[in-house]
Amino acid sequence: MNQFDFGLKGYRPRWLTDVPAITAAHGERLASLAGRTLTNSWLVWETLADQWLSGCPVVLDFEGEQVEINHWKADELSITWNTIDTTQPVMWCLDKERPNSWRDDVSEGLAALRGQTVRTVMVLERNESEVAIGLVFTDGQLTIRNAGDENGLDFGVLDSHYRRHRLA
Repeated sequence: MNQFDFGLKGYRPRWLTDVPAITAAHGERLASLAGRTLTNSWLVWETLADQWLSGCPVVLDFEGEQVEINHWKADELSITWNTIDTTQPVMWCLDKERPNSWRDDVSEGLAALRGQTVRTVMVLERNESEVAIGLVFTDGQLTIRNAGDENGLDFGVLDSHYRRHRLA
């Protein structure tokens, strides 16, 4: 198990690679997000480049229940809960000279989902090796997927190439 912390104090990702492992470890807790409201979403912002540092976790807060989702390599996904303090600077491991910051205002898609209630949570699977998390909200959808060793965010209708494993 890799203990690379992404420059986030206290963050200890646990990498999983398939739907059964993900649902066994996190299915019940992910399902409990149904009925909860998205109150905040956080991305790490690379200050000098003025861009999203998509290799760091995507943090979603649902009325005090914080889920931290991160993709790594071609097929690994880590889900952690309430471990990241988004008020602390991020000392990105590849460049410890410059701190980066958590931002909640850089993704229009995430901002549009703030205040909405989760209706359905799914673990998504494509090509038997790529897993993603899908959230259906009152008026919108979010997929947090593997974008080649980092996170990708898709909004709108879920990609039809994914097999859906509905949790809630």
